[in-house]
Amino acid sequence: MKKIIITGANGQLGRAVGQFYAGREDLSLIKTDVEELDITNVDAVMELAKKVKPYAILNCAAYTAVDACETNQDIAFKVNTIGARNLAIAAEETGAKIVHVSTDYVFDGMRENGPYYETDRTNPQSVYGLTKEAAEQYVQSLSHRYFILRTAWLYGDGKNFAKTMLRISENNNKVRVVNDQLGTPTSTAELTKAIDSLLFSDNYGLFHATCEGSCSWADFAREIFRLAGKSTVVEDVTTAQYLADYPAQAKRPANSILENRMFKMTNGHMFAPWQDAIAVYMKELLG
Repeated sequence: MKKIIITGANGQLGRAVGQFYAGREDLSLIKTDVEELDITNVDAVMELAKKVKPYAILNCAAYTAVDACETNQDIAFKVNTIGARNLAIAAEETGAKIVHVSTDYVFDGMRENGPYYETDRTNPQSVYGLTKEAAEQYVQSLSHRYFILRTAWLYGDGKNFAKTMLRISENNNKVRVVNDQLGTPTSTAELTKAIDSLLFSDNYGLFHATCEGSCSWADFAREIFRLAGKSTVVEDVTTAQYLADYPAQAKRPANSILENRMFKMTNGHMFAPWQDAIAVYMKELLG
């Protein structure tokens, strides 16, 4: 039986992974969150890894509060960077594979045309991005059996953009949403399928992992309202206009579009179009 340690098991992705592998008699899932495992403590991580002797470690844990990272830099660095480093060390020590989830924030988002590829130079513009870039470097340098998946605009079972839009629509006929930030909404269900396509293989490396296609946040909001049968109007605004009313500490990438070139050129795994993925999610959410 293959044992798999999941960190951040109570988060959106951690829950999706746990549900995906539930019932697999050939797998034993060791689900951990901050209460069960402090990934910033290398001794605690090593103790668990040596006890379990896992087939793989799936690092779904992260400090993703992008603005809070700017003011809580030490916490962001400990969780996002040191945590990943510790898990990579433990994976290498015990012969386990490691799956590490990264982000579009490792790029500056300033590219005017086209998506970002795995081979493009990183240039993070926020503390969150910096800590995630450093985590990638540690995982690559400290472990040999790694899968790094950069994703973006993730939503699933937990706090997310879709739920926020639906909540706002309850008391508002109109909502202002930025139209000059582009990316690809990606469901945790689709990301989990991609992880599964790699986990039991030796197809190691760095992968971009988002649904197909792209849109603006405003377009995404419109699709959410359409699927929910809401009449709420989306008012397109620029990032500058939005920040004038709702200042943010961290800079958001204008271009978060990632091309899944490594998946397409190695194992051929294909993500669903973002419109199809959100339709599935909304159907489950609304019953």
